[in-house]
Amino acid sequence: MSQHAPPSNQRPIDRLIGIMARLRDPDGGCAWDLEQTFATIAPYTVEEAYEVADAIERGDLSDLREELGDLLLQVVFHSRMAQEQGAFAFDDVANAISEKMIRRHPHVFGEDEQRTSTEQTRAWEVIKAQERAKKGRNASLLDDVPVGLPGLTRAVKLTARAARVGFDWPDAPRVLEKLREETAELETEILAGADKARLRDELGDILFVCANLARKLDLEPEDALRSTNAKFARRFQFIEAELAKRGKTPDQSDLEEMDGLWDAAKAAERA
Repeated sequence: MSQHAPPSNQRPIDRLIGIMARLRDPDGGCAWDLEQTFATIAPYTVEEAYEVADAIERGDLSDLREELGDLLLQVVFHSRMAQEQGAFAFDDVANAISEKMIRRHPHVFGEDEQRTSTEQTRAWEVIKAQERAKKGRNASLLDDVPVGLPGLTRAVKLTARAARVGFDWPDAPRVLEKLREETAELETEILAGADKARLRDELGDILFVCANLARKLDLEPEDALRSTNAKFARRFQFIEAELAKRGKTPDQSDLEEMDGLWDAAKAAERA
């Protein structure tokens, strides 16, 4: 049965919630939307968050507006499915985060004295720990670091938690020492012909130390890697373009020629 879209004179968020309700309506809704579950939508939610980060990285505010809308749709979608199960609705989600923000900013909404950014970061972690304790989540300091985070990001969060109780390298140079140690261990395993399981273990140690080095340098490892990925793509595309001028494709070239063009791409970026 055909249905009209919610009227455009509604509040934008109410209109979006209404659209999702129509899409999930068994009587005339969208078959694809009706088939979805929390599990099937979760990958899209993660993907949209990355799209937001990408728009920010590119400084494209027009694209950011669109990507934020896509991410908001994910919240509305999950909330609608929860509402259908009688668990919660969008308003409950919005109210819960509002209460959390008020609770975690007593220096703004309460009687506490104003804090610097550093002081607020420390206080935020204390409040979060108190909240975990109230929920019975105090078995381990690491319990609520989400397993589904990207590996490098989770490594940073795990070690940042451990650092709060003094389990940490003292400075970046000491982390570099550890990185050299782990690299040597991987080299030893490679030369010894170790199996993939052993190599994976040693490589994981290196990546874990790299994440810690990023934390010590106050950098986000995922951001650093995204930047390097973009740099690699940009320089390889330069190689492709230069080879095309010579009537070639990369598979018709060789490493020496492409390496020379790589150096040319680097020089062009510095110019």
